[in-house]
Amino acid sequence: MENNAVSQQWKLIFRKINLRKLIVIAFGILIVMLLINFGDYPCSPYRMLLTNEVFHYGGSLDPESCEYLVEKINSYNEICESKIEILDCG
Repeated sequence: MENNAVSQQWKLIFRKINLRKLIVIAFGILIVMLLINFGDYPCSPYRMLLTNEVFHYGGSLDPESCEYLVEKINSYNEICESKIEILDCG
């Protein structure tokens, strides 16, 4: 009898929770987590972008893009604590 009463309560609770509200809450939690992650470490997204550019440079080995990447890596190394190794364009 008690199990039936508890299950009825849960059914009523879930009936009151709207799917749209649940999605909004989940989306809000995701945004807060992203803000905390990137707010504390602003260099993280910049490092990911640089790593992606270095990866694409490995396929072309274009000397002009290498010099551009070296400049970006130098500016990153000046701003952020973690360091990225400078490319050898020679």
